[in-house]
Amino acid sequence: MVEARVDGRSMSEIHLVHIYCDESCHLLADRQKAMVLGGVWCPAGKVAEHHRMIAQLKAKHGMPPFFEMKWNSTSPYKLALYTEVIEYFFNALALGFRAWVVPDKAILQHREFGQTHDEWYYKMYFYLLRNMIDPSRRHRVFIDLKDTRGRMKLRKLHEVLSAANYDFSRDIIADMQHVHSHDVGLMQLADLLIGAVSYHTRGLAGNAAKECLVKLIKDRTGLSLSRNTLPSAKKFNLCVWKPDSKELEHV
Repeated sequence: MVEARVDGRSMSEIHLVHIYCDESCHLLADRQKAMVLGGVWCPAGKVAEHHRMIAQLKAKHGMPPFFEMKWNSTSPYKLALYTEVIEYFFNALALGFRAWVVPDKAILQHREFGQTHDEWYYKMYFYLLRNMIDPSRRHRVFIDLKDTRGRMKLRKLHEVLSAANYDFSRDIIADMQHVHSHDVGLMQLADLLIGAVSYHTRGLAGNAAKECLVKLIKDRTGLSLSRNTLPSAKKFNLCVWKPDSKELEHV
């Protein structure tokens, strides 16, 4: 059977969504108390276009295509580029973002719940991704590679997400893999958005460029960045995790 095609693309390509995930301050030993996991989603057919546009914005601001945008490197020199990239995100119809915010890691009681911090961390990733998975579509999930220890847990996360969606044939979640963020423009966009949410959550101040980007996101979303959005929010979705709280119903 020949698969139907639209604009030169197969139906499977049209229904495929990429999700690019990263995190901020996820280690228990981090001095910062807050942790933020987040992901940018994009229809697969639009990925190349968005990567090309991000590369063009880098060139416009005097940066080489392989320059890696990172929240931690935000400075007055890079503010114009980062501002334009975030504006591009909000103006693009085929891009969305979700963040899972843990305001205070100090409240965690892993021993009481019989888990390690790594096991809890991947539970949080499950909750982040659960609301980004549309059972009517196929998904490829890319997570920024931090070290080699996460490969086994990544397979386990794939198994758990697939089981939660009764996706035993992997029709909904085609695959999950680690990638290097310096190779992927949309992963770098995720880093900027996650960094801004984390900066606000941690109550930081003193970096004028970062404060400008946080304000930009607040202005474009109309959000305080301190409270949950509606679960159905697609463009910019936030869940502030509070254990043993009714707010977990949002997940």
